[in-house]
Amino acid sequence: MRQRIFDIQRFSIHDGPGIRTTVFMKGCPLRCLWCSNPESISPEPQLSYTEQRCIACGACFPACKPEALKVGREGKAHLEWPRCNQRLECVPTCDARALEAVGREVTTEEIMAVVLRDRDYYEASGGGMTLSGGDPLFNPGFCEALLCEARAHGIHACVETSGYGEWASIEPLVPLVDLWLYDFKETDPKKHYEFTGVSNGVILDNLKKLHAAGARILLRCPMIPGHNARDDHLDGIAAIAAELPHLIGVELLPYFDLWRGKLRRFGLTPRLPDSVKPPDRGTMDAWNAYLRRRGVKLAGMDAGAAASDPKP
Repeated sequence: MRQRIFDIQRFSIHDGPGIRTTVFMKGCPLRCLWCSNPESISPEPQLSYTEQRCIACGACFPACKPEALKVGREGKAHLEWPRCNQRLECVPTCDARALEAVGREVTTEEIMAVVLRDRDYYEASGGGMTLSGGDPLFNPGFCEALLCEARAHGIHACVETSGYGEWASIEPLVPLVDLWLYDFKETDPKKHYEFTGVSNGVILDNLKKLHAAGARILLRCPMIPGHNARDDHLDGIAAIAAELPHLIGVELLPYFDLWRGKLRRFGLTPRLPDSVKPPDRGTMDAWNAYLRRRGVKLAGMDAGAAASDPKP
């Protein structure tokens, strides 16, 4: 089977327990205002342009049929994004890699060849493979094939997902996934639609079904100041955690704004105001304390250790 990905990151330490290899897949059904990987949303390959790398050689201009590439300052290429047809014909001409194609098709065998390189590190640290994106559930058939390969090789497997998808496609993955990194964006249904473009009804339903099926789940909640960083949202998280007592734990994720630089590379426009800034450590501590007072089990060293235990 083949799937389009945009990166494979080795020695990852933030996508599950231990040292991991994270496979970033293309395609996502959500349109989060704060998406940290905007290049993952479309399932199709995309053009990336980094002006700082351009050496003003001019080789790309004849290759651009819609003439979206113009001579800019200091002779460097200036890309008029509305004219670009995304056919990527300019990419092979750019030796400086200012112009790049983001998104390539790979097979399960090609991915596992990379994953298995670091098997010794997984065994020493309790790590393994994590499927991320985008959203792996955008192509559940490929995920199932890849997770079967991981299970056959004894590799611990995590899936990072928004949980938005058909349960009929998710259910076959349950016995193959050691830990679900379940990213939950917003408890209020109307605000969830405003922030992500979809309702959270399916997401909550799938979360409950995973929990009932005995899946190990770490509920991860990004906190965006001025948006979902509200007491009523934290109360909603606490209510969900109380209803799902077998969660590994809840982890609040601080908002980061590094994605803004990525937008320029892809000709995209930010939809989140520049005034939204990452929360400081004190603010994060206060939010965690708020949940702790409500009896929520927060993710930590113990949760990470439990998450890496083999399935019974």
